[in-house]
Amino acid sequence: MKVIHLISGGDTGGAKTHVHMLLQNLSRNIHVTMVCFTDGPFAQEARELGIETVIFPGNDLLRICRELKRFILDGDYDLIHCHGARGNLMGALLRRTTHLPVVSTVHSDPRLDYLGRPLARMTYGVINGWALKRLDYRIGVSDAMTDLLISRGFDPNHLFTIYNGLDFTPRTPILDRQAYLSSLGVSWGKDCVIAGVAARLNPVKDISTLIRGFAMAHATCPYLRLLIAGDGEEESKLRALAAELGVSEEVCFAGWVTDTDSFYNALDINTLTSLSETFPYALTEGARAGLPTVASRVGGVPYLIEHGVNGFLFPPGDAQSLAKHLATMAQDPLLREHMGQRLREKGQNQFSLESTLERQLDIYRSILRRQARKAGKRDGVLICGAYGRGNAGDDAILEAIVQEMRGLDPDLPLWVLSRKPAETRSVYRVGAIYTFNIPRFLRRMTKTKLYINGGGSLMQDATSRRRSLLFYLFTLSAGKLLGNKVIMYGCGIGPLRYPSNRRLAGKIIQRRVDVITLRDVHSQSELAAMGVTRPEIILAADPTVILPAAEPHTVDGLLEGAGLDPAGKYIAFTLRPWPGFEAKVPILAKGADYAYAKYGLTPLFLPIERRLDVEACQQVIRLTHAPARLLDVAGSSAHTIGLYARMQMVVSMRLHALVFAAGQGVPLVGVVYDPKVSSFLSYIGQNLYTDLSDLTEESLKALIDGGAARIGDASFLTEGVERLRSIEGRNQAAAARLLGIERGEDK
Repeated sequence: MKVIHLISGGDTGGAKTHVHMLLQNLSRNIHVTMVCFTDGPFAQEARELGIETVIFPGNDLLRICRELKRFILDGDYDLIHCHGARGNLMGALLRRTTHLPVVSTVHSDPRLDYLGRPLARMTYGVINGWALKRLDYRIGVSDAMTDLLISRGFDPNHLFTIYNGLDFTPRTPILDRQAYLSSLGVSWGKDCVIAGVAARLNPVKDISTLIRGFAMAHATCPYLRLLIAGDGEEESKLRALAAELGVSEEVCFAGWVTDTDSFYNALDINTLTSLSETFPYALTEGARAGLPTVASRVGGVPYLIEHGVNGFLFPPGDAQSLAKHLATMAQDPLLREHMGQRLREKGQNQFSLESTLERQLDIYRSILRRQARKAGKRDGVLICGAYGRGNAGDDAILEAIVQEMRGLDPDLPLWVLSRKPAETRSVYRVGAIYTFNIPRFLRRMTKTKLYINGGGSLMQDATSRRRSLLFYLFTLSAGKLLGNKVIMYGCGIGPLRYPSNRRLAGKIIQRRVDVITLRDVHSQSELAAMGVTRPEIILAADPTVILPAAEPHTVDGLLEGAGLDPAGKYIAFTLRPWPGFEAKVPILAKGADYAYAKYGLTPLFLPIERRLDVEACQQVIRLTHAPARLLDVAGSSAHTIGLYARMQMVVSMRLHALVFAAGQGVPLVGVVYDPKVSSFLSYIGQNLYTDLSDLTEESLKALIDGGAARIGDASFLTEGVERLRSIEGRNQAAAARLLGIERGEDK
């Protein structure tokens, strides 16, 4: 593989570090050439690092473009990689004449690159914006940058993400902590807890908020100290602020630091208070040192710092929140140790130099594979379901389907109908269309190869008598008539209570669907009763059974962040409002008290669909005497599943809470409001459930007793769950056949 990189040659800061590091190490695996348009320190440093560097000087763009075209074609390069405005412009001009794929790494927000320089913004900024839109692919230097590009209208199917990697090889600092502090002229005692930051002292780093927050925290933690490394135009102002707040003796300005290993070794807490960031090296430096971090929630920061798991996040500029988190860390050495260990582990696994290099090579391979796909032919998948409504179960279904489609073909274009398309684009990195933008999704159906009616119970009239059913039936017909193969994927059927709905659904499914994969036997019976025989019907499982739980240390952090003991014993209640629910609220509260009194299980209430479930949970909590808690953690499916994995028992009305818990071997008690709940439990061989209408205090206590007898014995679920996981692959296999993809096990 031969890749040519185009860059102006005057870059500094993080962009320079990223490009030099990347090209130096890529050159050990592939042929890399860097083209600069000006000579100088940037190019000279590259040569010293062993990077093949060529200069194309001058301002005659057409001449340079002609010479570069000849250089690229004569050199038989495979791909053009651009950096910055000048590189992007040349890449856009060369794209058509070389017929090579062109990708750009976006190191910063293009709209802010020329802030305060109106003339440069009107020229270079406009040209850069024009050029970026005409390239084939873009790479964001953090998930936040990729999110920004998505929000600006760039197609997620043509975006990639990479992070500034760091060498996590252990280093021995030149000076130990006390020697380093002595070299700075401070004599802080060994018992001091030192927070620190390494940053330029300019307004965007907002060090003034750090000093204010530190002063507040110091008032309650007098042993807390602050070490600031860096220089800049705000230094005198910041020194004056420290004096004004009475913490001059507790704050040390270390100036520009070259010995970063000794600096980070001297800290107990790393901090970052920036108002804007992409993904700063200061975070990964702190992670390498195993330091827990308190950082502003900006840019790519939340992708490394998980609030309550390996650090704390606060709103930018919020000194009070910062002070609270600093004090919490200062007062708890065990919390600091655990958070620091988790951060280092995550940094090493996901943001190491090796990870960055392999990610860049993967991006190149993907681009070249996509280039080889036949242009103009139908390609890709459109997925429709109850997405973008804040339901953790539906979100998990979408996550599982996307994961399985990318497992079939990592370059497959994916599109999703969603109530919140912007959020869906950002979270899943897929194209997304508003669910009811019918003209747009019909146009997309003329280009895709497969339409997936995706998971859950979409064919039902319990929550809406006819409207939603008609919509989903319309999409099935449209998908087929516009040339797609059509699959109903890991779905449930019913309840369909109205005869006219049953007849209509049966007729359309019979005529317009190629394959149906079902998640339970009850749905199989429903289809038979509706007269559906023509589509291939396959008994499979709910797609979410393939999703993993978060790592144990991450779940520890989620519980610790909520003030809960990770080693505690808990019973989860997942409830939803439903006709007849309010009459059962006192019974559910007594059940929670019973589990706590008899088995020592603290009740935790875990909502699946926040919009509906939180209030239902709170109604029960208000009547409990046990120390019940609502654990409303808005996180990934892995976080949700990880929390269910920590429960000793789960009492749930929601199907997906039972699916999540079953997959982790947790004893289940079902409160059935819909046949799909009892059908699932019967399908995996479980008998601890009762209808909501039949729920009594005595029956709930008996069910809890039955669940308690199974605590610590996952064997009662093993056979049923393993069967689910083994047959879930039938969903993906059916989609593969319809797409014409030959899987390894099918060859």
